[in-house]
Amino acid sequence: MPTPAKNTICLWYNGDAEGAARFYAETFPDSSVGKVHRAPGDFPSGKQGDALTVEFTVMGIPCIGLNGGPGFPHTFAFSFQVATTDQAETDRYWDAIVGNGGEESQCGWCRDRWGLWWQITPVALTAGVADPDPVVAKRVFDAMMQMKKIDVAVIEAARRG
Repeated sequence: MPTPAKNTICLWYNGDAEGAARFYAETFPDSSVGKVHRAPGDFPSGKQGDALTVEFTVMGIPCIGLNGGPGFPHTFAFSFQVATTDQAETDRYWDAIVGNGGEESQCGWCRDRWGLWWQITPVALTAGVADPDPVVAKRVFDAMMQMKKIDVAVIEAARRG
């Protein structure tokens, strides 16, 4: 039996942790679905035999999805930040999340259909807001503040001035 990870992120779902895990595994590299643990008895948000927890990995990060019911929806307080190398990769992840029942938000944030928040963050944006020249960093920041999905060309143009 493999040794479990020392630190695993536990994400609370309202009954479809397995569906979420399968979507993440299909969408992101280095992602997979592991064991689905069935409830040995009835529980407040399910019945015996329902998926209680799902082991999965998202981009190398071990997670457990807990089908705990509607009591604790996801918030901005936790998100996955995905560093993208170019516009094509940014578009692919953003469109997968938003196009599968998700929702756009501001500044590169979007929410999947299960309520989990994602930051789809091009490395050009990260580098731009961390530019040692505060004028350049401010231009990049101001450009980002006008966006939902990040437009890499606009970010690069803002950095150049």
